[in-house]
Amino acid sequence: MNIKLFLPAVLLSLFFQNSQAQTQKKQVQNYSLNTKNFVATGNWRGAFKIKPGIEVPFNFDITGKNADDLNLVFLNAEERFPGGHVNRKADSLFVKLDQFDNELAFKIEGDSLVGVLRKQDKSGRPLAVVAERGKNYRFKPSETDPAGNFTGTYDVVFKSQSGNDEKAVGVFKQIGNKITGTFLRVTGDSRYLEGTVEGNNFSLSSFIGSSPSYYKGTFSKDGTLTGEVVSARGNQPFTGTQNQNAKLPDAYKLTFLKDGYKTLDFSFPDVNGKKISLSDEKYKNKVVILTITGSWCPNCVDEASFIAPWYKENKKRGVEVIGIHYERQTDSAYVRKVLTRFREKFDIQYDQVIAGTPDKQLVAKSLPALSNFLSFPTTIIINKKGEVAQIHTGYSGPATGKYYTEFVKEFNQEIDELLKQ
Repeated sequence: MNIKLFLPAVLLSLFFQNSQAQTQKKQVQNYSLNTKNFVATGNWRGAFKIKPGIEVPFNFDITGKNADDLNLVFLNAEERFPGGHVNRKADSLFVKLDQFDNELAFKIEGDSLVGVLRKQDKSGRPLAVVAERGKNYRFKPSETDPAGNFTGTYDVVFKSQSGNDEKAVGVFKQIGNKITGTFLRVTGDSRYLEGTVEGNNFSLSSFIGSSPSYYKGTFSKDGTLTGEVVSARGNQPFTGTQNQNAKLPDAYKLTFLKDGYKTLDFSFPDVNGKKISLSDEKYKNKVVILTITGSWCPNCVDEASFIAPWYKENKKRGVEVIGIHYERQTDSAYVRKVLTRFREKFDIQYDQVIAGTPDKQLVAKSLPALSNFLSFPTTIIINKKGEVAQIHTGYSGPATGKYYTEFVKEFNQEIDELLKQ
């Protein structure tokens, strides 16, 4: 080998290696600087990629005085729903969405966050999500004006391939291009939806930590609408007609006791293993409210936010409440975790028991006196004799406006009458 040719080649190779190392070091330093200077607080627009070409937008705020005291709040219409604590680790952000046993896991990329929504135990399939700082809009602003104001109440029918179509109610409020609303269904409402109207077309979305919701469709000048619910599992079409008097089937006549039964006979354990039953001395000669619920259920969250403070105000009148929980797992560690979180979040002072997993057939098996169980939550009111006085299927929460007000009024009237007996 010619030594005169070899030495320049070696020197050139060393030069390029050193240059490459310096470039990589500079990139690492710049990246570290970018992530070090990253500020999480502020308003954000997120978007889930549920299908190719389809994204579901949502908005959230991150607040806090320092990096160790950051909290995320989801924004939907007029609601601010607490998401959870934001934990910073190197170039990543993690948000434990304890209410639904989920987690947002983000990698910091400049002023953006790129990551996934996943179960806290990493099971199941994660859902891709991207978030950008400082964007206050939900759906991208349009230059197309709305074709009209479609504010109103609608009779809605959700179509089913099996032919078991479901009657529902749509409630919408529109100001300019912005539209908010909800859908009331027998099993509960879709909570706070927010979106936009472009011409005759509308889009609505919502996210509080469970699964993202996305509705899209078209209003017509004749007072009808068509649309579909879009999800990763598939789409469900719906149609509707404007009707200010629209209402659901009577929620007090959907689930009932089987012939020959006057009450419910059960004995379920609390988180400490103590068995609780309606026949316990604590509940004798009192009006008792049973709520069939689950910490994973958004409508159950709304019900708990009503029942928990209501109970604290009324327990001295001779009423009690038992939360009968059906959770995703029934092992003692998991049950203690989710029921304790639920209890602390709403300051629940009534008894909670675990009855099984959220399967309608299992509910029917564990509470054999019930017929036609349909929904979480279902609220059962027991009179002072220990007999079932009323069963209410589903829950119309505060997002439903007048329907929620009507439920609260009827609930209090029923309790007042039973306490007089």
